[in-house]
Amino acid sequence: MTIKVSIDASGGDFGFPVTVKSGINALGIYKDLHLHFVGDKKGIQKELNKHSIYKTFLDRISITHTSEVISMDDSPSTALRHKKNSSMRVAIDLIKNGTVDACVSAGNTGALMAIARFILKTIEGVDRPAIMGSFPTLNGHIHVLDLGANVDSKPETLLQFAIMGSIVIQNTENISNPTIGLLNVGVEEMKGHDKIQDTAELLKDSSLNYSGFVEGDDIFKGVVDVVVCDGFEGNIALKASEGVANMFSHLIKESFNKNIFTKLVAIIAKPVMNSFKSKVDPGQYNGASLLGLKGVVVKSHGNADVDSYFQAIKEAYLEAHAKITDKISVQLTRELEEHK
Repeated sequence: MTIKVSIDASGGDFGFPVTVKSGINALGIYKDLHLHFVGDKKGIQKELNKHSIYKTFLDRISITHTSEVISMDDSPSTALRHKKNSSMRVAIDLIKNGTVDACVSAGNTGALMAIARFILKTIEGVDRPAIMGSFPTLNGHIHVLDLGANVDSKPETLLQFAIMGSIVIQNTENISNPTIGLLNVGVEEMKGHDKIQDTAELLKDSSLNYSGFVEGDDIFKGVVDVVVCDGFEGNIALKASEGVANMFSHLIKESFNKNIFTKLVAIIAKPVMNSFKSKVDPGQYNGASLLGLKGVVVKSHGNADVDSYFQAIKEAYLEAHAKITDKISVQLTRELEEHK
């Protein structure tokens, strides 16, 4: 089975040098992958020509020309109404018309969600799509949703998030029965406002492997496989974690560059620091899934480098290969029927 993925090649801070090179790397690893690069054809071809190995994959590369690009400053409404020939929109259109199985974009998040929801629509039974991403932990990584698509979710919506997150982890990471935690201000059962308490009851009554409440620091301990939360809290957790990672990176560099002696220590410690960086680098966890849509859409960080953008392509490939959209639809229908 061939997995076809469209790449919004013009999206993100760096455009073609990152999106094209990442795509070539992905083609070298996934032999059943076919990529549709979407954007300015001349620019894409020029970038491809810089990497002669792309000719090895000619039968697995397609280019769709577009004349517009959605900027980071464009509002979702502007992107939706006035840029119908943008690389982002056309890349999503390719899912709708059946040309590809998934899409990856590093463009404007608000615009991506608005366009994807407008074109693809949501799976029956899904109130709102959610953004799911991963965080590094002491024992690997953890998945969190929603990371900002919804800022006032009902308990029923949070239950849907839990179901969707569980299905993705089952099928992309081979975890048969993922544990689910609900983000709260404490782990004690009596803590939390009414919405949290009502959500906990729904999760307890579901067929999910619900473990109970988790606190913010539990995210990085990796005490569960999936953490469910409203997008307001999720986005704060995401930005705070990225800020902490950047702060540590800055402080470590500053400490090692103080004088000649600390610079010598830095040389000796380089292997250890490289290992540390590989475990906490946000780029290694790049690729947030827009779950609940009738199609696989993955959002990359706008400032992703080649290795980071590859992670987003990998996530799109895995979800498309596992037919995540169909599985979410089936299990969500079953779960909702049981709660009638």
